[in-house]
Parts: sequence; C-alpha cells; structure tokens
Amino acid sequence: MADELSAYQQAFYSQVGERFEGFQQMRGMGAAFRADGAVITTTRAAAERVFQNPEIYSSRFGPICGAHRPLIPIEIDPPDHHLYRRLLDPMFAPRTINALEPQIAALVNELIDGFIADGGCRFDSQFAVPLPTQVFLALMGLPLADAAFLLEMKDGLLRPGYREGLTDPVAVEALNQAVVVKVYDYFQAFVDERRKGPLRDDMMGQVMNGEIEGRRLTDEEILDACFLLLLAGLDTITNSLTLFYHQFANRPDLRMEVANNPDTIPSAVEELLRWETPTPQVYRVAVADDELMGCPVHKGDVVVIDLGAANTDPAFQPDAGELHFDREPNPHYSFTGGIHRCSGSHLARQELRIALREWHRRIPDYWMKPGTTPAWPPGLRSVENLHLEWKL
Repeated sequence: MADELSAYQQAFYSQVGERFEGFQQMRGMGAAFRADGAVITTTRAAAERVFQNPEIYSSRFGPICGAHRPLIPIEIDPPDHHLYRRLLDPMFAPRTINALEPQIAALVNELIDGFIADGGCRFDSQFAVPLPTQVFLALMGLPLADAAFLLEMKDGLLRPGYREGLTDPVAVEALNQAVVVKVYDYFQAFVDERRKGPLRDDMMGQVMNGEIEGRRLTDEEILDACFLLLLAGLDTITNSLTLFYHQFANRPDLRMEVANNPDTIPSAVEELLRWETPTPQVYRVAVADDELMGCPVHKGDVVVIDLGAANTDPAFQPDAGELHFDREPNPHYSFTGGIHRCSGSHLARQELRIALREWHRRIPDYWMKPGTTPAWPPGLRSVENLHLEWKL
C-alpha cells in the first residue's frame, strides 16, 4: 500500500505538465481505491457511477475555500439543488451566451492590439487573466475598477498564501479566513447599494430579484451564490487558456492545425479541455455504505472523483492518451457530470472558442520565449510566467 499511495500522491498532488502516465499508474490500483482515508476514482465508469447516484454521494462535502456556508448550487443536494439551478441556469443559457460573441470578440482584439506590435507578451497576465475577468465583471454588473481587488480575493481563496510566500499552515489559514470575510463583506455592501437604485437586468440583478418557490433569495443565499460565481468566473477560463497556449507553444503541429483550419476550433477546445482538465478533481461524501467498482465505501467517506483520470481512461476512449482535434464525439467530464454539471460551461466554451479564433487569425505562429520558464502554481491546474514570442 505504501508504494501505491506514493504513486497516487505523485499523480494526485502534482498538477504539472503531462499526466497521462500518472493516471495510468493510478488506474493500475483499480477503478476505485482507498488512500489517505478517502476513496479515489480513476476511471470514467467509476466517476459516472458517483455522478449518477447523488442520493448516495452527497455534494455537502465543504467547506470550499474556507467559505462559512455551503456554496450555491455546487454544495446543495436535491431537491433544493434543482430549485437553485432553475433560477441560475437561464443566466448561462446558449442563447444568452451566444449573444455575447461580438462583445467578447471585440475585447479579445482590444487586448491583442495592446501587445501585438511588441512581438511578444506574457500571455497569462496580459491576456488570459484580463479577458475572462472583464467578461465576468460586465456580466455580473460589477465595476471594472474592482478587478484587481477581486482577483486578489480569488487568489486568497483558491491559493491562500501563494502570492505572499507563506508556508506556515496557521498563517495560511488566517489569511484565507480574512479573505473570506472580505468577500462576504464586499458582496453584501454591493447588494445593499444595488437595492437603493433601479432594477437592473445583469446577472447580479437576476440573482437578487429571482425567485424560488415564490420567494426571493435571502442575503445569505445571494452571497453564497456570488462566492461561487467569483471563483468560477475569475479562474476557470484563465486556467484553461494558459494550459491551451502552453500546449500550443510546445506543439507547432497543433498550433498550425488551428491556425490553418479555424473550423477545427470547437473540437480543439473540447479535446484540450479533455486532455488538460483544468479542474482536476471534485469531491463527494458518502451518506450511506456502498461498493464502488469493487471498493468498499463507508458512510462518511470522502470520495475524490479524479476528472483527469476519467477523461483519459483508455477503456472509454481507446486512444485516450493522444491529442486528436477531430475526436467526435468527445463527452469529457471537464465540466463534471450529473446534476452538478457546470452551469457556466456554455460561457467557458464561447470565450475559449472566440479567443482561439481571433488570436490565431492575427498571430498564427508563436513560440515560448527562449530563456523563460513557465511556473505551475498550486491548486487548480494553470500556467504562469508564460512568455510567448512571434514575428509578423
């Protein structure tokens, strides 16, 4: 078991670089196995069984990022989960998101205009961070001037202590909790201020004025939904972009496939999401005893669904260890699965597709700047210090 646990830890805790071989080692331990007091899934079939049985595998596993209450709707079980999704899902419906294409394309080109003549950029800070941040703030109806503050709060929730160089667990916990309080205070003040003015139809207004079972959300419910929207809106798409372009910078064949044939971009986005899996794992807690693919599960056990392992399972996709932009169909779990499938997946896909289309239309050939070394921060998978160069 010691060797198995060591192999698991190497694959599970490392979010750096290519991970297919690590996932293969994990699958060698079984479709589900016990480690560190939790049950880990390693295959598509095991992940699917957890997702399809929310009555056994509860989402009330929190707290997420030190939040004081369960986040809405990701930590809410049925039947209440369905009520919240009925309110929130229309905000991210395809028709709503598709209407944003001109606005997103204009923003992408505005960002590119700012550095294209320089022959290079730091991709993460000059493109991958500002693009989804500005889209998110506009959708929510939050002031663009608050971007730096909210990005700092996001890092304090998802990677507490990383920017500050803190390693002491007590100091990290204290910093995280201070940030949690600031986030609640920020959204409460914003809600209070918005109530003084006319109704607005942005996402914040829809959350504040929407109803479930004939009643408005309480302030606590509004804050718990906003807490999750902050995490998802300011991190997931940034992470995906940095992972995609790190791959493109190291794989000229993939880069030129997208640049020379823009029609492949939708399938390229799906395949890169499958391969990179920016959100590596999601969690559940067992509320009853069960047997998961031969592994005993006891009431109270934490279950870790490894999405990266599920997405690269050769039993589900025979050539799962290779990147193919013509893979059809491609039902990956990068947006999780079951009742908690990500509401924002349409927005994420739209931003990623437009970014790839507009960037490669204007900068088709680029590479990693010699002498620079990308960094892989802790937490969700992403790449920083990604310096790209090109000649036009």
